[in-house]
Amino acid sequence: MATQQIPVVVLAGFLGSGKTTLLNHLLGTGDGTRIGAIVNDFGSIEIDAMTVAGQVDSMVSLGNGCLCCAVDTSELDTYLERLARPAARIDVIVIEASGLAEPQELIRMILASDNDRIVYGGLIEVVDAAEFEDTRIRHPELDRHVGIADIVVLNKADRIGDAARQHLMDTLADLAPGRPVICTAYGRVDPELFFDRGPGDDHDAAVRQLSFEDLLRDIAADKDPTLGSDDHCDHPDPCGHPDHAHHAGHLHAAYQSVEFTSAEPLHPRRLMDFLDSRPAGLYRIKGFVHFDVPENRQKFTVHAVGDFLRFYPAPWPKDEERCTQLVMIGSGIDAPALRKELDNCRESAPSDADQNSMWGILRYVAAREESDHE
Repeated sequence: MATQQIPVVVLAGFLGSGKTTLLNHLLGTGDGTRIGAIVNDFGSIEIDAMTVAGQVDSMVSLGNGCLCCAVDTSELDTYLERLARPAARIDVIVIEASGLAEPQELIRMILASDNDRIVYGGLIEVVDAAEFEDTRIRHPELDRHVGIADIVVLNKADRIGDAARQHLMDTLADLAPGRPVICTAYGRVDPELFFDRGPGDDHDAAVRQLSFEDLLRDIAADKDPTLGSDDHCDHPDPCGHPDHAHHAGHLHAAYQSVEFTSAEPLHPRRLMDFLDSRPAGLYRIKGFVHFDVPENRQKFTVHAVGDFLRFYPAPWPKDEERCTQLVMIGSGIDAPALRKELDNCRESAPSDADQNSMWGILRYVAAREESDHE
């Protein structure tokens, strides 16, 4: 059976774009989700009541099970290994990249990892709406960073007028064709756009808080990092603006979640046609698929974010009904059109689907899974 994998989300953006504010918001609104937050920076970063300074010399365990630490890229895989261990019970890992970091390098490291407990969860590029043009002049690589993003967060969008905002949205759409662009202020984006909420088991006596020693005990015998203060993070409202006290009416509210179910098996080739031509704005697809193809009648869990796509085959549980259940998340997507396209993927004539029709699906089965099913 496929290992339950922890999504690793990269949060990038140039200095002042609002990455830390967005991270604060995710930490403060996770509702029981255990978030492992890795800060890849070379300065002093304010995270609520906690300050993480330097590279690996301070860290604090937050009251809701979040863990924050500071690392450089050479240590990233080691920290991912520690955060992904089953005892940590982490639901999602968020890496806040340095304002001058190359997000593509962080993505490469995640994709190259041999750790079967993690999976790439997408690149979120945070853009400062008010300073976009000046940032673009100072950092021409901004265009390339936006172009490889899986989702673009247009932060501080309340600081510019409607016409300027629309012009900037059009520019970002040209730089990142097909990618959702989410307008927001104060970094207030619903966490479920990026990751599923955890089960909220932090109050279980068997699940104690992550500690400094938990993370660093086995990292390096010659290191003696300094503990942060005993202050914990109370997660004050990261917005603080009276007009942004609730999710309703926020600039980011344009994203949607669309569900699709089918008791009939899906035709693998038609499903791949759908996945290969995902419409603009469709950011995430998750769920599982039933194919009625000889030697491929397993339960295929699907995980897609941006251009990243993986299938994980595993036996169906004995008493579970064999069906397809998908959830699609995006911005500005046409829900009826998506459901109609997936309706066309239903397998009305099982004889149409043979082993050859699975080739496209099997290309996206992780190598470790392929070896398990040879």
